[in-house]
Amino acid sequence: MATIRFGLPTRHRLVFVPLTVRPDGATVGPGYVEVAHDKALVKQCPSIGSDDVLPAEDEEAVFRRYDLPYQPGANGERQPARC
Repeated sequence: MATIRFGLPTRHRLVFVPLTVRPDGATVGPGYVEVAHDKALVKQCPSIGSDDVLPAEDEEAVFRRYDLPYQPGANGERQPARC
């Protein structure tokens, strides 16, 4: 997963999007990352503010949005992480 900035320059949020949806993964270029998801689907995904952290209880909803299986680690480790 990665987060992408969505919204207006003065009021944006970060939305999680998977990077492994294409056979070759995501396409990366100067200043952009392109994935094979429709913009409307991405916009409806749970989001966070630019200084926030995704609450643990929202993680499964992010995976479900993209029809991906969700399973926390054996010791309860979280799946998405902020880089």
